[in-house]
Amino acid sequence: MNFPLGKADAVRSRSEGLLAAMGAVASELDLQTVLRRIAEVAAVLVDARYAAVGVVAEDGSLAQFVPVGLDPELAEQIGPLPHGLGLLGELIRHPVPLRLHDLREHSSSLGFPAHHPPMTTFLGVPIRVRGRVFGILYLTDKRGADFDTEDERLVLGLAATAGIAIENANLFEQSQRRERSAAAAAEITTSLLSGADPETVLELAAERASDLVGSDVGVIALQQSQRLLVEISWGAGAVAPTGQLTLDGPIGLVLRSGQPHVFEAGSLEHLWPGLALASAIAIPLGKGVCVAGRRSPAPPFGAHEVSELTAFAAQATIALELAQRRRDAERLSVYADRDRIGRDLHDLVIQRLFATGMQLESAVPLITHAVAQSRVRQAVDDLDETIREIRTTIYALGHDQIEQATSLRVRLLEVLDSAEPSLGFAPTVRLSGLLDTRVPRDVGDHLLSVLREALSNAARHACATRVDVDVDAHDDLTLRVLDDGVGLPVGGHRSGLNNLAERAALLGGSFTAARGVAGGSELRWTVPLGATA
Repeated sequence: MNFPLGKADAVRSRSEGLLAAMGAVASELDLQTVLRRIAEVAAVLVDARYAAVGVVAEDGSLAQFVPVGLDPELAEQIGPLPHGLGLLGELIRHPVPLRLHDLREHSSSLGFPAHHPPMTTFLGVPIRVRGRVFGILYLTDKRGADFDTEDERLVLGLAATAGIAIENANLFEQSQRRERSAAAAAEITTSLLSGADPETVLELAAERASDLVGSDVGVIALQQSQRLLVEISWGAGAVAPTGQLTLDGPIGLVLRSGQPHVFEAGSLEHLWPGLALASAIAIPLGKGVCVAGRRSPAPPFGAHEVSELTAFAAQATIALELAQRRRDAERLSVYADRDRIGRDLHDLVIQRLFATGMQLESAVPLITHAVAQSRVRQAVDDLDETIREIRTTIYALGHDQIEQATSLRVRLLEVLDSAEPSLGFAPTVRLSGLLDTRVPRDVGDHLLSVLREALSNAARHACATRVDVDVDAHDDLTLRVLDDGVGLPVGGHRSGLNNLAERAALLGGSFTAARGVAGGSELRWTVPLGATA
């Protein structure tokens, strides 16, 4: 084809521009950077004022929308990014190039939201990756003219290169995610097998899960008794939902089914009230669930992120199970040693002491000196007392073995379960801190007794419809029981409350009972852990 010299120079210049644009797009490996670079170089290539790349979701909506040309303050005033309706969805439904003199006159146009700048000329082309429509490249407001066939040809060429660049970025991201997932799982396994406590490992698992999928908030909930208890939560600026979840809710369904699930916006408002989530993902984690969420307007979780987090959760679950088996083996070893010690005490020590006592007792009649005879009888009595103490110790070895098999967390939840029939509803609970490792056994027993008394008072006297229980074990062990009932009676009978105060004083702590800020009553029982741990 022969062109006048000026036309040939123009074509050569634009072709060189296309080659430069292809090189700029192909040089990136980060997917988000690639998408923004595609929009930027396309706008420069055809002299468009505005450009955007929309990523098509599986349901035909726009999962992402990456615009360029808009002032950031103006973009914030416009509000949420489009979802692929109207003219933007036209190319999703019919993925062929589309040029318009005035986009407002197209039958699919739905107009612009408030604060949106006016736009007229329009050019849109699909971006294909492996034959599938990955997204749409939108261009508007060509400076001084309409988009022409040459613009369309150039943008189609750029879109072909963009598809290759996107595929390369996807492959690079997948390899990076696999490396991060393997490294995270190895770190958790190493931490567990090196003897780290379970709470520390759960915090590490939460941190790595958040990094893997780029979540803003999340929780790890483990099954305790008949509840899913939120053990770990993360997310800056969000209310930490540490506490309980019933097995009847959507998270419980994931645990029972053993299958991951992606929740749409608004599905988990009970976890993060008032927080606008774009989507959330729940993954089974052995006898628990890991939930991660993204704030709006972040893109929803995709299939590759579900797969990645599922694989990580499977490896983390194996590590947790192995650690639990190791702890069980260590506990059984301790129990075996206790059994052996008990048998030795009974078969050897007690029998010898008993025989010695019998010999001394038989020798008493042969002793003529009264003082010596009295001392021998006293020695026999001391041996009898020693035998009784050893028998008590043998019993305690076996008895503690049974009692210590149940953690303080489980025992707390059992107390709450037992209070539900008398209250008429299930109390809510928030447990934080190292309850199973930080709280001594005797202090835990006092805590359970105090909780029973507080719940009993709420059931008998408060006429409450809600009871919140908060247990915190850090420098101090604090139990807070708050109800929405009638409040504490003035000058009423306080024997139960006095008992709670006496238990606190016995452990060097304090107890207060007062009316709640919003009504009802608030009981606070606090004892130090530093001196008793």
